[in-house]
Amino acid sequence: MANEQFDVTIIGAGPGGYVAAIRAAQLGLKVALVEKDKRLGGTCGLRGCIPTKQLLMSAHIYEQMQHAADFGVQASGIQLAFADVQKRKDKVVMKNAKGVEYLMKKNKVTVFKGTARLALPGKIEVTAEDGKKESVQTKNIILATGSVVRPIPGFETDGKQVVNSDHILELTDVPKSLIVMGCGAVGVEFASVYSRFGAETTVVELLPRLVPLEDEEVSKELEKSFRKRGIKSQVDTKLDKLEKTDKGVVVTGKTSKGEEVKLEAEMLLVAVGRMPYKEGLGLEGTKIKVEKGFIKTDEYQQTGEKGVYAIGDVVPTPLLAHLASKEGIVAVEHIAGKNPRPVNLRLVPSCTYCDPEVASVGLSEAKAREQGYDVKVGKFPFSASGKARIIGEEEGFVKVVSEKKYDEILGVHIIGPHATELIAEACVAMQLESTAEELGRTMHAHPTVSEAVMEAAEGVHDMTIHI
Repeated sequence: MANEQFDVTIIGAGPGGYVAAIRAAQLGLKVALVEKDKRLGGTCGLRGCIPTKQLLMSAHIYEQMQHAADFGVQASGIQLAFADVQKRKDKVVMKNAKGVEYLMKKNKVTVFKGTARLALPGKIEVTAEDGKKESVQTKNIILATGSVVRPIPGFETDGKQVVNSDHILELTDVPKSLIVMGCGAVGVEFASVYSRFGAETTVVELLPRLVPLEDEEVSKELEKSFRKRGIKSQVDTKLDKLEKTDKGVVVTGKTSKGEEVKLEAEMLLVAVGRMPYKEGLGLEGTKIKVEKGFIKTDEYQQTGEKGVYAIGDVVPTPLLAHLASKEGIVAVEHIAGKNPRPVNLRLVPSCTYCDPEVASVGLSEAKAREQGYDVKVGKFPFSASGKARIIGEEEGFVKVVSEKKYDEILGVHIIGPHATELIAEACVAMQLESTAEELGRTMHAHPTVSEAVMEAAEGVHDMTIHI
């Protein structure tokens, strides 16, 4: 195996790496994949997207069953079997990992298990868990090593009282109370999970609002929804001290106005971001440039070193699984001489699977105005949607941001039922350079929650029917 010459070797088997491997094989390239984990799937499949969403699904069902009587279904003795929740999560994770293994075999991708180090030009040294070394000969390399939890000085995790997003997936019991430090996607998703499982939950955010990268109206709506669910929000607050006690943790800090904040709980979740994983890759002495921890690439994902590409969480684009996959496809198509179209970062959807769900693509209203557009907005509340009433999820809205001159859709922002599914329609519309009028005139089936997208688009021209 060591004497084989590969056309491309990919380091990392997450959604960036394994998708790149499959596309490379489809294009007739001889492909190798190196992964240090025992299973394939990367952070997304093993410790991120997949297990988190399974916990969210269990929490959603648990909450729905408690309100079954609202739908005329009498159910009693509803109980949370947390051990079974974790078994279900592990089962789904394992099935996904085995699915990736199957795809590698199906596409004749050679998988090396171990840590990889660049030995340029044209070589990668792989060290197995038992210390055995192997040299892989390759014409091209794709770095897809992903990211790890970012440590926060003064808030070091111990996996018990102070946990990170990896630890909290493996809990054996639901804490009675939980403080969540950080209100990006990870923070608000776990707040949704554990509050529904019964933990008294408080979220803390340094910036003035929840999900601060989203449209401001979405942030306000999410805070209102959290309040309704009993989740407390402490925004515009910098935590600066952590103390462990017999009962749990005490955190203290200040708001931007100088007001003292003191919070107590059984557990603290530190959910303040991730950082690129480049440990042991051997970038030193190469032409690969690193800035603020991220590997610099051109629009085709090429680094400064000929034949070496980088994708996913190690490059300075949003840390999203679906973006990593598309970057991987661009890289291998470029290697194969297919002249691919670079990723349009303005069309990258963002999805947060909290309750209610949040999703967006394109520019927020504020960003559009900042960039000098003459903005027109259409908005439609789910409270006016027949299907939302039927399913009992009437919170939130769809917001379409367009520009006045050409009626081009600049962004779509959704908070409410199935937002993370509905956003795909907006992605297609924007990919095809649709106008708000065209989207509004596209017939949508009734009754569906997707009608809200049509109605919001109609609202750009004050033509909404149901409000």
